[in-house]
Amino acid sequence: MYLLPSLFTLGNMFCGYACVVYAMRGEFETAAPFIGFAIVLDMLDGRIARLTGTASDFGVQFDSLADVISFGIAPAILSFSWGLQPLGRLGWAAGFLFVTAAAMRLARFNLQAAGGGDKRYFVGMPSPAAAAVPAATVYAYPWAFYDYREALPVLAMVLVPAMLMVSTIRFRSFKTIDLQARRPYRVLLLIAAAYMRR
Repeated sequence: MYLLPSLFTLGNMFCGYACVVYAMRGEFETAAPFIGFAIVLDMLDGRIARLTGTASDFGVQFDSLADVISFGIAPAILSFSWGLQPLGRLGWAAGFLFVTAAAMRLARFNLQAAGGGDKRYFVGMPSPAAAAVPAATVYAYPWAFYDYREALPVLAMVLVPAMLMVSTIRFRSFKTIDLQARRPYRVLLLIAAAYMRR
């Protein structure tokens, strides 16, 4: 085990755990950002391992287990505590489907990575991106739902990313984009235009 990348993975897992604890307390505005912190730490652990030459099979498996917590269980419990609870068993089922989809997505990713597939694309929505959907929604609207009819749209917030995770849709990976290569000036203008739209 290499300590440096494992510390980032451990931080990722802690953020998932903290999200669950705060969600169970009903402190949704505090809980949701922890998924965002976990995403940042998840991006860093692999990069740190590659930069320092400390990548290992243990690190890959540890990272996947941490991701199941931070991008599967944590967003599911956050979503259930915030908006799925009034739906009873239907809410339970939706949350569990999200966890299942995240675990399947991560297992499939590990198999594809070991098989040496096309690294430019992910097959299925990456679990951190899927977890960001409920996290961002809850952070923007931190008031919990208590009425059955109000809670129904929350199903879409949970089930659509879950289905995208296990889909065969290809999502572009930004890991292979070469930021050091020379680009035409118009690329910078397009980025500036995208900022202005905000």
